[in-house]
Amino acid sequence: MTSTDLHLPRGATANAQYAVDIDPKLAGWTHSSLRVVELTPGGTHTFTTGDSEWIVLPLEGGCTVRIDTASTEKDEFQLLGRESVFAKASDFAYVPRDTRVQIASGAGGRFALAGAKCERRLPARYGPAPEVPVEQRGSGACAREVRNFASADSFDCDKLIAVEVITPGGNWSSYPPHKHDEHRPGEESELEEIYYFEIDGSNGLGYQRVFPSREGGSDVLAEVRSGDTVLVPDGWHGPSIAQPGHDMYYLNVMAGPGETREWRICFHPDHTETTGGYR
Repeated sequence: MTSTDLHLPRGATANAQYAVDIDPKLAGWTHSSLRVVELTPGGTHTFTTGDSEWIVLPLEGGCTVRIDTASTEKDEFQLLGRESVFAKASDFAYVPRDTRVQIASGAGGRFALAGAKCERRLPARYGPAPEVPVEQRGSGACAREVRNFASADSFDCDKLIAVEVITPGGNWSSYPPHKHDEHRPGEESELEEIYYFEIDGSNGLGYQRVFPSREGGSDVLAEVRSGDTVLVPDGWHGPSIAQPGHDMYYLNVMAGPGETREWRICFHPDHTETTGGYR
């Protein structure tokens, strides 16, 4: 993809099944995926996980997640969900590769499927909302809330890393600019990243910056609205800026080819003295 393709406005990847459907082929990389499925009351959606692991994360509403394999193994998880992404952290379900999954919602809702191509087949599991580590990061105009529901050190996956961030209206997050596009053991991990945005309130917007870390690298300054995504295959990314009066939510989905699942980042050298904390 070219840099102009890295900002995908709402509806740009929609199809008959998904409001958002980003896979490695579309993104031009190897691991990270994101889907958003919208269910009407009483609606169901069935999919196979293939060679990827997935987390079913309610964005709005609750659902039942039923997991079947070729053997007699079966799991079922009731996800209470939430009223909106701005309300609180949600419970979630991890579903392994090589599995058939059904999502059913009596009241309807919207559900994110964060995925990553993987090698190991881990067990299906339920992630309770009270166990999601919630971090208040930064200060002043850089203050934000980070929900580390599937960060590398909080929930076991093979390749997938996923977190949520709430940025108060008028604030900056994903800052200072940082990158994770090289494999440098102990210093930086190579991770493909998807940002999925929602903005609180009608007509709200935000801005996302990605700029090159190498000649010919990714270069994006995007005005983002609810349902938009930004792909980060490489480059310095940040800040993410929320319009005053409109809180910004984004879901980060990351994965990469490294043997070790870890989130190691490098800060832009021109911002090493910046206060407020990262992401």
